[in-house]
Amino acid sequence: MRSHNISVLPGDGIGDEVVREGLRVLDVVAAAEGFKVERTVYPYGADHYLATGEDMPEQALEAMAKTEAILLGAIGDPRVETGFLERKIIWGVRQYFDLFVNLRPVKLYSADLCPLKDKGPDDVDLIVVRENTEDAYAGLGGIHRIGTPHEVAIAEMIYTRNGVERVIRYSFELAKTRNKGGKPKVTLVDKSNAIRAQDIWTRTFAEVASEYPGIETDHAYIDAACMWMVKNPEWFDVVVTPNLFGDIITDLGAMVQGGMGIAASGNIHPGKVSMFEPIHGSAPKYRGQNKANPIATIEAVRMLLDHIGEPAAAARIQRAIQHVLESGKIKSLGAGAHSTSEFGDIVLKAIEGGA
Repeated sequence: MRSHNISVLPGDGIGDEVVREGLRVLDVVAAAEGFKVERTVYPYGADHYLATGEDMPEQALEAMAKTEAILLGAIGDPRVETGFLERKIIWGVRQYFDLFVNLRPVKLYSADLCPLKDKGPDDVDLIVVRENTEDAYAGLGGIHRIGTPHEVAIAEMIYTRNGVERVIRYSFELAKTRNKGGKPKVTLVDKSNAIRAQDIWTRTFAEVASEYPGIETDHAYIDAACMWMVKNPEWFDVVVTPNLFGDIITDLGAMVQGGMGIAASGNIHPGKVSMFEPIHGSAPKYRGQNKANPIATIEAVRMLLDHIGEPAAAARIQRAIQHVLESGKIKSLGAGAHSTSEFGDIVLKAIEGGA
């Protein structure tokens, strides 16, 4: 029997509950496809930090490096300084494993979920490739003379040719695999007219595009891209963008596809250990109440299975999610409409029924 080995970081807030349902789904599809997934669960998050003072030790990252992928629940807790755990754990994993691609599918499964007038599943089917290790998130800068009239805050946007080129090249290779219909397209989204340092994106994009004559290209500034994603989401196929802008437009994309409760992302280094997560955050007010919607985590499990070479199992999950969201069996995707375990039961029933 095939065997895989993954790391699990349930994290904070609702992380434990949604990860529990994701792992239930993982076990069912693994059994159906004839493989098993061994996992090591790590405690790192707010509770562990407050109890021990430990955030993300080097030895834990070294141990995760011996597995194929990481499933993350959520990080963030109001008892800890804002952003501290995110930087230490999420950013720490991204940097340690050089996870330079943040992959965000934006796929609408049912027209009823879309807030846009007259838009359906054929209109909303795109994928955002967000650069994941540079830009303003690199953390270069700081705050000086805090609390004085002369306080100064500095943050630097960092772009390297290597960092820009590899994520753009990934986008073109991804476009070749898409089966949306018609000629594949890659759209660069930046703000090089105002942020001149981003001209490195425009020039690199043009150079890489010349190697892919079978792929159509487009270019939009971030403000216009947000407008067109709302007005004409069908224009987009693969979108590649710097880290900061990617953070913004992927949340917009999540709402277009039906909300944070069904949106997931992959933090990827092709062929190496990568991390997969829902994007809804830790929602600490719902912790322990069995109210959170786990579909985004189940979608993250689907992405993880694709990454570790189990596309048939991933396809089973995608068919089940589509069936559940199209069928009307779910009253609402909001917290409390169904219990977390009930959401999981509904998806599992669809898988077991051959959806």
